[in-house]
Amino acid sequence: MISIVLAVTNDIVTDNRLHKVANTLINNGYKVTIVGRKFADSQNLFNRPYHTRRFKLWFNKTFLFYANYNLRLFAYLLRAQVDIVVANDLDTLLASWLAAKIRRKVLLFDSHELFTEVPELVDRPFIKHIWRLGERILLPGIHIGYTVSRPIQEFYKAKYNKDFTLIRNVGMFRFENNHIPDIDEKVIIYQGAVNKGRGLELMLETLKLLNGIKLWIVGSGDIIEDLKTKARVLNVEEKVVFIGRVPLDKLWKYTSKGDLGFSLEEDLGLNYRYALPNKIFDFIQARIPVIVSDLPEMRSLVEKYQVGIVLKKRTPENLAESIKSILFNEAEREDIARNLELAARDLCWEREEDKIILLYRDASLLVREQNA
Repeated sequence: MISIVLAVTNDIVTDNRLHKVANTLINNGYKVTIVGRKFADSQNLFNRPYHTRRFKLWFNKTFLFYANYNLRLFAYLLRAQVDIVVANDLDTLLASWLAAKIRRKVLLFDSHELFTEVPELVDRPFIKHIWRLGERILLPGIHIGYTVSRPIQEFYKAKYNKDFTLIRNVGMFRFENNHIPDIDEKVIIYQGAVNKGRGLELMLETLKLLNGIKLWIVGSGDIIEDLKTKARVLNVEEKVVFIGRVPLDKLWKYTSKGDLGFSLEEDLGLNYRYALPNKIFDFIQARIPVIVSDLPEMRSLVEKYQVGIVLKKRTPENLAESIKSILFNEAEREDIARNLELAARDLCWEREEDKIILLYRDASLLVREQNA
């Protein structure tokens, strides 16, 4: 049996993409371990069909965290039973690359985002240069790469002449959501990282213009306390529910109760510009309409399937009108509902995972060649 180690710098609890990939691999006869890190408040990982290993680190911020994690990962990979090492994003690639080279293992790279273009690096040119240098040195040494959106795929091809397979972060197919909406109070839902540039501040400002609507924020991140403060200042705190991080097996309980989802990332560098967030696919599986930013991949998907509105002007007034149009225009809601059903059947992991299976079959052939 071929052994695979998937490395990631989060604590695995809410990583939906890794969970789907790991399950697909296990169902096709591979032995899978996901390696991440453990925080003081990390939740336990129950009922996972794959093995997990999480490191307690001395540092959890700045370059010391990345150095600490990669040293621990490198030491683990040197002694682990593994045939295929999978680095998930650039921050796990150094240790994965070194261990794979030393042990002559097959190295895969799953780029969940364009790491060198994340908003956190926009105003830090020196740090950005270091990450770009690492990418330029390490990326040509991978055997197989795959990523979440076509523009990122094209970026790697143009810059490094590397072919990446497109594996979109679509959700598992769900039968039609039978949730009965509350007539008197509608729920707008956000799920995912609560970080800079996600459009959450704009949504709080928009709540002042809306009645009979609650905002659920499912997730945690760097700006959560700032958002709570802003909600108080704007006097909309009664309209906002901060649910916090939710494990994968509980997330659907919240997603399925929404009346409208949104993904309003700002154009803060290529990473957000090229993004196709998995929450959009989760909303589609929940059969709830979406409002998205006017960015290429999100715009293309929403316009193709007609499952919501692309926000052309990022003002509270324009966003409020878009929300009212979806939530309170019965004819439009019926049209979108039909389109959501078609989109849910097309944009599901069961269709996407065939590409994952073929990709790992190619990796398995490389394993056998190296072991011959």
